[in-house]
Amino acid sequence: MVLILAIVLVALIFEFINGFHDTANAIATSVVTKVMTTPQAVAIAAICNLLGALAGTEVAKTIGTEIVDINFVTPLTLLCALGGAIIWNLVTWWWGLPSSSSHALIGGLCGAALASAHGNWAVIHWSYVEPIQRKLIGLWPRVVAPMFLAPMLGIVLGFAVTGLLLWGFHTFRPRVVNRIFRVLQFFSAAWMSFSSGMNDAQKTMGIIALTLFTATTQTRALDQLPDWLGFLHAPEFKVYTWIKVVCAVTIAAGTAMGSRRIIKTLGKKMVKLQPIHGFAAQSAAAGIIQFASVLGIPLSTTHVVSSTIMGTGITKRFSAVRWSTAERIAWTWVITLPICSSLAYGIFRLLVKLGLTEGVPLP
Repeated sequence: MVLILAIVLVALIFEFINGFHDTANAIATSVVTKVMTTPQAVAIAAICNLLGALAGTEVAKTIGTEIVDINFVTPLTLLCALGGAIIWNLVTWWWGLPSSSSHALIGGLCGAALASAHGNWAVIHWSYVEPIQRKLIGLWPRVVAPMFLAPMLGIVLGFAVTGLLLWGFHTFRPRVVNRIFRVLQFFSAAWMSFSSGMNDAQKTMGIIALTLFTATTQTRALDQLPDWLGFLHAPEFKVYTWIKVVCAVTIAAGTAMGSRRIIKTLGKKMVKLQPIHGFAAQSAAAGIIQFASVLGIPLSTTHVVSSTIMGTGITKRFSAVRWSTAERIAWTWVITLPICSSLAYGIFRLLVKLGLTEGVPLP
C-alpha cells in the first residue's frame, strides 16, 4: 500500500516537473515578442493547461494500455519508469534544452517493463492492429513515427501559416500588423496551452490509472483498503474523474512555476520573432497537438512547437534560424527515448540487486 501511494506521489511530481518544464512550449513566443510579461503568460498557460487536462482521456488510454504488455507491469516497474523520466527532465531543464517529457515517460516505461520481463523484448508492443476498432497501435505507429513526422509537419505548417499571414498583411503598416497580432497572440497562447494540457497531462493520468489497476487486479495490494480510501480501488483500467482533476491541478501548478531557461532557448536563441511570427507558430503547433490528442497520440508538444518556430523563421530567410541551436534540440529529441529507457532499466536492475524489492511481486 505504501509503495502504491509512493508511485502516485512520484507520478504527480513528474506531472509538476512536466508543467514547469513544458511551460515554455506555450509561452516562449509570447514572452520574447513582448506581447506579454512572463507572469501574464504563465498565468494564461496555467489556466488553459488546467482546462485542457480535463478535456479527454484518449492519450491516457494509449499510455496505459497500448505501449507495453501490462501483464509485466508492477508498481516497481512504474516507479522506475517515472524515476528515469524525472532524472532526464531535470537534466535537460538544467541545460535549458526543450526535451520531450512525453518521450521521457514512454522511454522510461519501455525500459522498466523490459527489465521487469527479464530482457524479453516482446513485452514492448512494437506494432499491431487493435482487433475491435481495427486501428494500428503500438510504439512504432504511436510514438516513433510521430516523433519524426510531427516536427516535419510543424516546419511545413509553420512556414505555410506564416507565409499566408505575411502575404495577407503585406499592405499594412508594420505598426498596425504588430498591434493586431499582439492581441491575437493572447488567443494563440491560450489555444496552445489548452492543447498542451490536453496531451501532456493525460500521460501521467494513464500511469496513475495503470498503477491502481495493476495494484487492484494483479498484486492485490489494495484488497484491505479502509473505506475512506475506497476510491483507489480500480477493478478496470479507467481514468477516474479524481485522477483527471488531481493531474490537471498539478500540471497547472507546475506551469505556474514557469521555466525561463527553456523560454530563452526556444524564443531567443533559435530565431528572432515578431508578434505575427509568434501567432503563426503557436497556432500551427496548437492545431497539430489538438488533432493528435483527439486521436490518442501522445505527441511531443516540445517537438511540435520547436519545429513550427523553425518553419516560421525560414520565412524570413533560411539563415534566420540558428541551426546550431536547432541541432542541439534535435539531438535531444533523438536520444531521449533510449536514454530514459536505459535509466529506468538500470534503476530497476539496481533495486533488484540491492534487494530493495523484497515483498514486491515480480512477474
